[in-house]
Amino acid sequence: MSQVPQIRIPATYLRGGTSKGVFFRLEDLPESCRVPGEARNKLFQRVIGSPDPYAKHIDGMGGATSSTSKCVIISKSTQPWHDVDYLYGQVAIDSDFVDWSGNCGNLSTAAAAFAIHAGYVDPARSPQDGVCIVRIWQANIGKTIIAHVPIRDGKVQETGDFELDGVTFPAAEIVLEFLDPADEGEDGGSMFPTGKLVDELDAPESLVAGGKLKATLINAGIPTIFVNAEDIGYTGTELQDAINGDAEALAGFETLRAIGALKMGLIAKLEDAPKRQHTPKIAFVAPPIDYVSSAGKTVKASEVDLLVRALSMGKLHHAMMGTAAVAIGTAAAVPGTLVNLAAGGGERQSVRFGHPSGTLRVGAEAKLVDGQWTVTKAIMSRSARILMEGWVRVPGDAF
Repeated sequence: MSQVPQIRIPATYLRGGTSKGVFFRLEDLPESCRVPGEARNKLFQRVIGSPDPYAKHIDGMGGATSSTSKCVIISKSTQPWHDVDYLYGQVAIDSDFVDWSGNCGNLSTAAAAFAIHAGYVDPARSPQDGVCIVRIWQANIGKTIIAHVPIRDGKVQETGDFELDGVTFPAAEIVLEFLDPADEGEDGGSMFPTGKLVDELDAPESLVAGGKLKATLINAGIPTIFVNAEDIGYTGTELQDAINGDAEALAGFETLRAIGALKMGLIAKLEDAPKRQHTPKIAFVAPPIDYVSSAGKTVKASEVDLLVRALSMGKLHHAMMGTAAVAIGTAAAVPGTLVNLAAGGGERQSVRFGHPSGTLRVGAEAKLVDGQWTVTKAIMSRSARILMEGWVRVPGDAF
């Protein structure tokens, strides 16, 4: 039996949007974990408490959901003009891997606040009272995020009256701008990797009548597969229990996600999908109707433009992933996508959608250039708060 003493590593536990994660400064990590590789992955798994066959994360900092099984590394930026590099790891709950394939839009908010807390932003650029602009290089996908962080008495303002559905308590509003959020993909290509606004996926007839399923495949914010709720037997009003307790439904969604990932060129064969759980996401959309949120609040059809439900790491998300919200806003801005059609069609620069916890508004500016759709930026508001700071401890032989 191992009796290697524990080591302690400086760390901060933050909520960002509807997610939370363990944040590290790069220079505080053990030397072997300052570079990508097995040591870093093993450390983050041990911090979170994965892989956990019980799916509870009792022996770690994770919360046994996709929203709470996250680690982040912040460092002084290697890129001109930017303040920090932000690297995000999605730690699998019961499987032995860490997924580095995409960003977490919610924790982008916390990354901005942490950058100031940790001293990475030049104090000369931060007002005593006002708004500090934090320029983030999202290292997973090579994109720029501009965060507008409120400052009071020279420090990050964390408390306030901004309410975010999916978060229990109000906090201070942080506005995020995702610049040029369309991802050209690993093999090049456009925001729509197949060149089409609506594709037809070949799917098992056991999942889709006729074996054909319409889908919008988009690389914006995070690679996402959008399908119509009606085409797969849903209304778009579903809450977590309606899907996460249905093993057959979850398996079906994973099958469709793998089919879409292959079509998008993100995997070479269907069997590769289990090792790429973080991306792409799969979501289903529907025109607005009244429904009751997970908090018991009635969301009126008149309050939203459409309904969206999205899955993350194999389960229906309790609210909406920030990066998926960027994908929703971008797809809604392009006439003819399934998201745009569910919202009523036509041109739009913003959309408010209903999700399991309530509603969210996201703006996007899209335009057609040389026959291809591009998006200059997407904008949304979130909040962030430090929950705990100090040291996280792991056994010395954990990595």
